Order: sequence, then structure tokens, then C-alpha cells
Amino acid sequence: MDERGKKYLLKEDREFQTDLGIIKKEQMERATIGDTIITHLDKEFKVIKPTVNDFIDLMERRCSILIQKDIGTVLARTGLGAGDRVIDAGTGAGAIALNFGNVVGDKGQVYTYEIREDFAEIAKRNIDNFGIKNIEVKNQDIKEGIDEEEIDLVFLDLPKPFEIFEDVKKALRLGGWLAVYAPYIDQAEVAYRIAKKLDFRDLTILETLEREMEIRPQGTRPKTRMVGHSGYLVFCS
Repeated sequence: MDERGKKYLLKEDREFQTDLGIIKKEQMERATIGDTIITHLDKEFKVIKPTVNDFIDLMERRCSILIQKDIGTVLARTGLGAGDRVIDAGTGAGAIALNFGNVVGDKGQVYTYEIREDFAEIAKRNIDNFGIKNIEVKNQDIKEGIDEEEIDLVFLDLPKPFEIFEDVKKALRLGGWLAVYAPYIDQAEVAYRIAKKLDFRDLTILETLEREMEIRPQGTRPKTRMVGHSGYLVFCS
């Protein structure tokens, strides 16, 4: 992280060039977490351990990804934990799969389905670069069948997720969760109604809004800009 707070995702076996100066390969190889590295222009860089959020912010992508407020709601609402098994579809760049993998840990497993080969390849690279081993990227259409059983959470970010709800019900363990991301209320409503017909329980539709506070000498108030609608989340078990 440079003096401005800007972060970079770097490999230690190569020289790094920036407008704040050059960090030599030898400096990179000697550096450990917490060190300060000085460039040839006498500018400071701090070496920090990246979180999954840092990595997602900087990773390769060719599509939109779920943002933190929605990912956080999914994790909190479903109670996902260490050792759990998750199905995710579609993968996109792998953002939410990385969050799932980070939460379930070494004893858990994430199976993420992506119909597009180019997206699947990007996701595989991102997951490999992050160094996580518990995510399997499957370049296949989940509508052709779900291979896994006894799943704790199925998360669907698909145009018509309700088309596979019967297969999802078979794949879930007793008490497991289905979560659906829907940009439009029509999708969320149809998903809700079909899940109800299939006897899913604990049905709810949520929309999470996020607004920061602004601290000024004259007082504190909500910021005029906020993270408003991104999508609806449908939950059932």
C-alpha cells in the first residue's frame, strides 16, 4: 500500500514500477508482512497481507460482481461456517465463490458452476492466484444437473434460477439454504412463489441498502450518496 492508501497486488519475484518510484526485485524478495519498502524516489510502501476483499477489488474480471453488502447478507442470513459445503452458480469472475471458500475453510468445499468457458477460465485463474484450494470451478450448465448432495447452501445468480429449484431441493441437506440473487423484483417474486409451491420454508425477500455517515466540524449526518439498490435476495430452506 502506497502513501496515498492505494493498494497493489504483487508477486515477490519481480521488480515493481510505479509513479512513486521503483521497488527492486531484491527488495521484494526480502520483504515480509509489516515491512516498509522505500522506492528509488524515497517514497514509502507498506507490505500488508491482502484480505479476500483486497484481492477481489484488484483481480481480473470481465463482468459485474456482487458487492460486499449483498455478500455479507448472504453469509449472515444463512449462517455459513467452517466445514460447510456450497454450490454457487454462475461463477462470473469468482467473487462470491472466493468469499464462500474463505468462510468454509480447509474442511469445507465450494462447487461453482459457470456455463461460459471464458468466465470459467478467468475464475480459475483468480482462485489459483488467491491460493485457495477448496473451490472447484465447473464449466458446465447447472440446468443439466447438479452432481453434489448434502449441500449446506446453494447460491444462484442466474436469469431464471427457479427453473432448477427441484434439483436444488434434492441437493440440499435437511435444513440447508437456498439463496437467490435477482436484479429485478419480477425475478424475485417468481422465485418466491415457485419455492413456496415446492414446499421450501422460511421464505423471505430482502433488499440491503448501505449508507455511510459523514463527519464534519459542524456535525455528523448521513452522506448524500449511498449504495442503494443492487439486487434482491431471496432466501428459503
